[in-house]
Amino acid sequence: MDLLWFIVVGLLLILVEQAIFGVPVLRRVTYSREFEKERCYAGDQLVMTEKIANEKRLPIPWLRLEAMMPASFSFQTGEEMGISKGNIYQNHQSVFTMRPFTKISRRHFVVCQKRGVYQMETVTMTGGDLFNIYSTSQKLPVSIALTVYPAILSDHEMPSNFEVWQGELEVSRWIVEDPFLIVGVRPYGESDPMNRIHWSATARTGDLQVFKQGFSSDPQTMILFNIQESEEMWSVVTRPELVERGLSYAATAVSYAAGRGLKAGFAHNAYSEKADTSVRIEADYGSVHAEYIMQTMAEVQLKCLMPMEQMLRDEADRQEDEERKLDYLLITAYVSQAMETQLARLRTAGNRITVLFIEDKEGRNE
Repeated sequence: MDLLWFIVVGLLLILVEQAIFGVPVLRRVTYSREFEKERCYAGDQLVMTEKIANEKRLPIPWLRLEAMMPASFSFQTGEEMGISKGNIYQNHQSVFTMRPFTKISRRHFVVCQKRGVYQMETVTMTGGDLFNIYSTSQKLPVSIALTVYPAILSDHEMPSNFEVWQGELEVSRWIVEDPFLIVGVRPYGESDPMNRIHWSATARTGDLQVFKQGFSSDPQTMILFNIQESEEMWSVVTRPELVERGLSYAATAVSYAAGRGLKAGFAHNAYSEKADTSVRIEADYGSVHAEYIMQTMAEVQLKCLMPMEQMLRDEADRQEDEERKLDYLLITAYVSQAMETQLARLRTAGNRITVLFIEDKEGRNE
């Protein structure tokens, strides 16, 4: 009889414990997570911050948060986070124990290894009682968008003829500055007159800044990227590392042009994240325009939209009616006879063509 009463009392205590700590465990609990930036380059390290608050009088014995993250995000984790990694996604688990009216903030360092546009919509929150007999779960919306641009490469990582393209681009400019063409700001120099000081930029940075003027005649460079690995390829990319390296070439070229106040445009023959039509961005100045091109590169899908020779044919048709000639930088793994025919048309029309072959990390042409 004593044993029976002991069992009954024990069951009643467990039920009371579940009613007190288990049933309301997720009530008045708030959660958020965010990255320190909305945009970065492949290879950059970011901080992801988790914030959770228990806004009720009862403690939370245990609380587990689960979220699916891209496998290309490399986390430097502590003991409080568990990761189950797959080829495309990785499952993250964070465990918390919270006292009443407590807020916890955790910072995780993550390296974004691959280019792309990433959306994280929800996390699953699970909590339970002291003995883990009762548990309940719910999904929470945590809409996060992170855009990862292609990596910017150093000069020694680029093909040798990239320096040739840089030199030709520079010498084609006139050395006389155009007083009516403003392309940005730069630090004050000893020879700069007072009427060129940009007072708003000076106040913003704390150092004297002056208007950066363009040149009387600037070349316009158009960067063309070919997603095809070979002439026979048509649909889905089978060697993504080759494409990613080519996009890094393109991003490096855009960064170079923008940093020197040159006009740069971009076009590619792949599907895009937000469009199923070909993408062509006209050449223009400025960091805002360069960032728009980087966003377009981040949205490139690993699937061919049209053959490169067709894209070059359209470009040659367009340039036949244009008075302003362009400096083309073609980034490709190969040049077929059909492509060479269209490149010859562009050269005949007065445009300059530089072909940048995509090389592997050892410097071999693919």
